[in-house]
Amino acid sequence: MPKSKTELAENDIFTKAYDFTKADEVKAEGLYPYFKPLQATDGTTVKIEGREVIMAGSNNYLGLTNDPRVIKAAQDVLQVYGTGCTGSRYLNGTLDLHLELEEKLADFMGKDSCVLFSTGYQTNEGSIQTIAGRNDVIFSDKDNHACIVTGTLVSNAKTMRYTHNDMEQLRKLLERADESAGKLIVSDGVFSMSGTLAKVPELVELAKEYNARLYLDDAHAIGVVGDGGRGSASVFGLKDEVDLISGTFSKSFASLGGFIVGDHQVIEYIRHHSPAHIFSASMPPANVATVLKALEILQEETWRLDRLEEISNYMRTELREMGFNVWSSQTPIIPVVIGEMTQCFKFWKALFEAGVYVNAVVPPGVPKGQSLVRTSYMATHTDEHLNRILEAFRKVGIQMGIIDQNGHSLLDQDN
Repeated sequence: MPKSKTELAENDIFTKAYDFTKADEVKAEGLYPYFKPLQATDGTTVKIEGREVIMAGSNNYLGLTNDPRVIKAAQDVLQVYGTGCTGSRYLNGTLDLHLELEEKLADFMGKDSCVLFSTGYQTNEGSIQTIAGRNDVIFSDKDNHACIVTGTLVSNAKTMRYTHNDMEQLRKLLERADESAGKLIVSDGVFSMSGTLAKVPELVELAKEYNARLYLDDAHAIGVVGDGGRGSASVFGLKDEVDLISGTFSKSFASLGGFIVGDHQVIEYIRHHSPAHIFSASMPPANVATVLKALEILQEETWRLDRLEEISNYMRTELREMGFNVWSSQTPIIPVVIGEMTQCFKFWKALFEAGVYVNAVVPPGVPKGQSLVRTSYMATHTDEHLNRILEAFRKVGIQMGIIDQNGHSLLDQDN
């Protein structure tokens, strides 16, 4: 086997891998921000490289990953079910716990039925490719998550992508589409990079007008926004008007896996036809028990949602008043636009050295020239945590010439 690029044949399929040097270059500069191993965590603070830093980049919105009640729920079921299911839901991998969780989630979301998937990614990929086929048309927001994009590709349906939240362009695409084709509008409920809500009222209206079905991915919305944390559609009182709503367990529910809810017959069709469901091992029992306990806590401790909204509003306001560009965030996801990729990496490193961990997001994850650090917050962050985060942003922002001391942006960007 070849050991260097010079030994590769001209048409070797591995050429692209040997040509990829960007990660090594960034590492050589000491700016590489990815795959940092956490050595310990209590949720709001983590230990990385022997240092304790404030976690301001997690999707642990309700702060439940280290809750003793959630941990105990996971531990308790290990004695009864063991560590895994060793098979798919379709065959030997269904536990009574799976059925209990599906029933409770359907009830919580106010829908007929629910089916679980082993990951949130599989939920969207597996559901979309099952619902839509060669003779159908999918209308997808350009800022939708990668799992939605993959689902549309493998479905073989014709896919029309519209500019982020551009309802006028979506209308024009719907008008152009074959009237006889089945139509599915798919959108994130809360967009994972910008923290903005989908325009659910307009999506509902367009779906009705053009005889389309509406599918919302509420991975960053359930347990975060809306009536009792029921997601983006419930923010507008339109949960009953959305045909399918998906969610994940790796964020507010402190676990791993995903689900989709909707009409009974549609969910049963997905359950019996989705390759991602049929051919994947089912959620391990400890993961299911974790979600069941997190769902219970979400419904009982409504202060978590109130606190999360309070924190989000405070951090968004403070960062904006410092002069940072936070786009039009409406949720605990608050991006801070830095600009060019190298500058973003330097900003990330300076924050890390100041004791704050965030996520560096660069192209193709965002448009060129709009590299950003993605911050996200938990209901369990204390006021001290928040003020230390703000202090670090202010200090690093001024040092790097991104903001001035009077709260003005020094970047040539639209706010």
